[in-house]
Amino acid sequence: MLPRMTRIRQNFPRPTVGDVPAAVARTLAAAALPVGRGDAVAVGAGSRGIANIAAIVGATVGFLRDLGARPFVFPAMGSHGGGTPEGQLGVLAHYGITEATMGCPVRATMEVVRVGEALGLPVWLDRHAAEADWIGLVNRVKPHTDFKGAIESGLFKMMTIGLGKHKGAIQYHRANIHHGYEKVITSVGREMLARARIAFGLGIVENGYDETAHVEAFGAAGLEAGERRLLVQAREWMARLPFSPIDVLIVEAMGKNVSGAGMDTNVIGRPSNPHEPFPADPKILWIVALDLTEESGGNATGIGNADFTTRRLVDKIDMKPTLINCITACAPNNAKVPPTYETDREAVETALSCIGLTPPERARVIRIRSTLLLGEIEVSEAFLPELAARADLTRLADPAPLTFDAAGRLVPLA
Repeated sequence: MLPRMTRIRQNFPRPTVGDVPAAVARTLAAAALPVGRGDAVAVGAGSRGIANIAAIVGATVGFLRDLGARPFVFPAMGSHGGGTPEGQLGVLAHYGITEATMGCPVRATMEVVRVGEALGLPVWLDRHAAEADWIGLVNRVKPHTDFKGAIESGLFKMMTIGLGKHKGAIQYHRANIHHGYEKVITSVGREMLARARIAFGLGIVENGYDETAHVEAFGAAGLEAGERRLLVQAREWMARLPFSPIDVLIVEAMGKNVSGAGMDTNVIGRPSNPHEPFPADPKILWIVALDLTEESGGNATGIGNADFTTRRLVDKIDMKPTLINCITACAPNNAKVPPTYETDREAVETALSCIGLTPPERARVIRIRSTLLLGEIEVSEAFLPELAARADLTRLADPAPLTFDAAGRLVPLA
């Protein structure tokens, strides 16, 4: 027997940016960019799924063009996209960033040039960006999936891993083991600011509903302090699971467009690498991952954080980009494929059989579409007493059985 599930709505803070292109233009204008007429400006865009990313990058390009500059977009994404120019252009195209949509060139290379030194190591920069007059960075600022610090995932990480391409990503991830992530990212980022012609960083913060909540541009001098401030805000607005402990978490889809770790480790409480301590919150006994997003292009980085999975997910895995990503990060455990079942029903039932003496119908089960979409989720009846005491949670329906189709596939949350 399976537990009955109740659909609920989580009520997170919900600041939003109404007119995203206009907000981008306003904050870039306020940043007093050093860009002059005729200057070539390399605009870096990453591989992470970001709400409105094509509109944000497009607005950045449009603002620069209005200044009389000559912008072009380049992928600032380390080893992602299989570590090839074609693969990285494909990642950008998935997000709607192409020459046709941006109205400017999109240039990709894996070649890098040395621009400085940090922690006794060379600092590498994408060749196309190095040849431009100025560099602009566009990235979301958010808690990192690997470590905790005052600077985590955002513009400084893009200056380190993103601008360093595959060569830099390998070097910096190895350095992380010895120096720690925050020290490496901060040291390399400061050297990049000192040696490269960084004109601006455009930081994006999202709310708990995967919506653009804030955009803010910083010149090189104010970029570090600005990113530190945005990270504090991002933590406050971050979506979370409502309860802990959890016996079984059912994740309908994982993928690179959901999180760099496939499933956001800040949501599931499991680190994506073994090299730094990570808070085990919430405490989840078993995770069942049912599918891999099409936008991932077969990259199943983070599948190792699942405990059970399905044949349909495994059949979508392309081990080449998955291993490039995981080995570059010195985290081979992220590519481990868990026990695999032919149907969703088998995977869920097997997970429930491994929770101990608790009958499955009384198990603490949560079901989500992905770690990026936590506004409306399902929780089992075991949580109802706690649900009644939470003003931030709204019950949307009465308990009902998990529904599977004739092939044993879980009917997706609408």
